[in-house]
Amino acid sequence: MHIDAHFVTKIVPQHCIYGSFPVDANFAIDSREVQQGDIFVALIGVHVDGHDFIEQALQKGASGIIANMNRQQDLMQKHATILQNKSVMFVPDSKQALIDIAHAWRMQFNYPVVAITGSVGKTTTKEMVRNILKQADMQHIVSFGNQNTLIGISLNILKMRSFHKVAVFEVGISEKGNMKKLVQLLRPTIAAITYVGHGHLQGLGTVADVAREKREVFSMLSDADIGIINGDQPELCDVSYAHPVVRFGKKTTNQIQARKIVTENNSISFIAKIYQKKYNVILPTVNQARVSNGLCALAVGKLLNISDECLIQGISQPTMVDGRFQILPHQSGSIMIHDAYNSNPESLKASIAAFESYQTSLKKVLVLGDMMELGAQSNFWHRQLGRMVRKVSDLNCVILIGKHVEWAKKTMPLGMTCLKFDSVEDAFDSVKNILLQKDKVLLFKASNSLRFSELVQKLQEV
Repeated sequence: MHIDAHFVTKIVPQHCIYGSFPVDANFAIDSREVQQGDIFVALIGVHVDGHDFIEQALQKGASGIIANMNRQQDLMQKHATILQNKSVMFVPDSKQALIDIAHAWRMQFNYPVVAITGSVGKTTTKEMVRNILKQADMQHIVSFGNQNTLIGISLNILKMRSFHKVAVFEVGISEKGNMKKLVQLLRPTIAAITYVGHGHLQGLGTVADVAREKREVFSMLSDADIGIINGDQPELCDVSYAHPVVRFGKKTTNQIQARKIVTENNSISFIAKIYQKKYNVILPTVNQARVSNGLCALAVGKLLNISDECLIQGISQPTMVDGRFQILPHQSGSIMIHDAYNSNPESLKASIAAFESYQTSLKKVLVLGDMMELGAQSNFWHRQLGRMVRKVSDLNCVILIGKHVEWAKKTMPLGMTCLKFDSVEDAFDSVKNILLQKDKVLLFKASNSLRFSELVQKLQEV
């Protein structure tokens, strides 16, 4: 069973192929990330056309390309020399071809396929599951980074191999109807919802609408497949399901529970109850959202028949995910906490609570940016941001960056030093000066489009 010319051409009957199609190559869509031997798929995006980067991809070592048929004559003339001895495949629609090939490849496997979704906690939960699988020495594939769209999932499906025992994928949505398409492609046999909150309201509607759309992750499960839900949320647990469901959370009605949660010495301890058995757990973090992530990961591992000992050892490992409460000591002596992969009301509240619990002799500074895609509720939630800040008892100052955070100024604690900037570029010098005072710990939190990751990276180089 291989991804080869026979397999690919059978799935995409309308094609024109030159050269020898490589066997079991990985696929890439970003020319900057091409590895030796990859097939580069030229996709047409909103702002970028992958066909313009074919030469760059080939120079980086791509063994071939998949491109749109209507570009055939132009590309074969323009890149005649560099395309020699390469595999070249022209198809009617390169994006659809990638998805179709991925779907057909997924159907070759009958081992468990796990889908993890939720408004928050998807990536961290997935990485905790990865740690569990490592502890159990179980051959696995876990999707890379936050590649959770149709394209991202397709690229990761094409990395599945017969020697794997399980495949784990993150699934993300931003509009109604997205989830149905994703699970029709992925066909999960185990699916989990970490949490439902105020994420992507602009595209999905109310929280009830978000929950309804998230529950579509179960739509392709058979009667024998199992769903995993946050049993503390009525939007998930007060619903009838056509398949078995495992619940996790703090309530005693859940099969996977956390009890006696204590935060001290910059770690969290709790008792994990896995059905009738109890275990002591210590997580090396102050972010209590990790407890819920850990419980969800325990449920996934339990359904994969992994021993309780491996489950506990797995979730107890440090889980460092870029932009998720990532602690970055700075050479000045100050510390940056990068939690700005994304932001919504639930993740912001959890982040600020974790920052309050973080024990340090350094002075605390909040660097907060807009929460995007909140629709008509945006002004309300940004006013709440100011009220959330009041919970940090030893706060030195607050820096606000963006447009919507202007509303937070109205509800900030009285007497709090609060600086406001329109962009990360405008704020850079002020944030840098605070960082270089050597006695600060700065928490960065904003939606991804505010480009806080670039700000943090630039500050690391100071």
